[in-house]
Amino acid sequence: MQSMPTRRDFLALLSATLATTATRASAQPRTMPVRAIPGTRETLPIVGLGSTRPVTAIAERGPEPIAAVIRTLVEHGGRVIDTWPRSDANDGAFGEIISAPDLRERLFVTINLEQQGAEAGRAHFERTLRLYQREAIDLLNVGSLIDLDAQWPNLRALKDDGRARYIGVTAAQAALYDRLEAFVERERPDFVEINYSVTERDAERLLPRLQDRGIAVLVSRPFMNGAYFERLANVPLPEWTAEFECETWAQFSLQYILANPAVTCVLTETTSAEHMAENALAAFAPVPGDRARARMRELIDGVTPG
Repeated sequence: MQSMPTRRDFLALLSATLATTATRASAQPRTMPVRAIPGTRETLPIVGLGSTRPVTAIAERGPEPIAAVIRTLVEHGGRVIDTWPRSDANDGAFGEIISAPDLRERLFVTINLEQQGAEAGRAHFERTLRLYQREAIDLLNVGSLIDLDAQWPNLRALKDDGRARYIGVTAAQAALYDRLEAFVERERPDFVEINYSVTERDAERLLPRLQDRGIAVLVSRPFMNGAYFERLANVPLPEWTAEFECETWAQFSLQYILANPAVTCVLTETTSAEHMAENALAAFAPVPGDRARARMRELIDGVTPG
């Protein structure tokens, strides 16, 4: 005859069940906050990857580091991967990574054209699509407004053909912002990509207009290509940043950017999976309010560039 379980047995079983449940819950990927692509029902996670430097490093370090960075982003709920023209060898290796079975359907991938002439732009698009092993791309941009009059009709035709789901432009320097403003007044791209950070704030004058026009905004250079960290190398993170759960200087800039509602996604660039995880965690923290953002600007402006 089987004995009845004791209270101790019951508590032990309950404890084991709770532990198993907690382990399973912790193993589930967190849902990164998302923002809408204006005019659509589609959303994007608010932290992504600008992959220029990591992909360029494939030639020296092999594909494993960038593969780890992308998988870390995806594990934290991110999916936006911004790409730029490179060599066939690097782009081919990168295409293998983003076409892996566990990644292929989970990524939102961009291509940026920086060619002179419509034919050259189209050829680059076809080449990159082949190397990335895709029949269509999520977002196709005219990089830095280069030969915009020739390339923009290209993009519109590719969108009409269903080979580019969204089209847009990038403006990598503040010197391009006047041209960008004129362009978005006469056209309505789906996306605009601009430089923006707590240290590089020229884009703040553009963001309200882009939001009014219903244009999604990708942000690049949140760390000024590393110059941001050099500038702050000997500066301790202030204790008051704990008010919005900021733990690192990287998160400081990312949270400042994400506090602007016009921003759809901020693209961080790193060759380290550990740093990608740190960047992704900024998406889950509260955004600083207006008073805190003013304090952040004051602090940064008071630091002498290194």
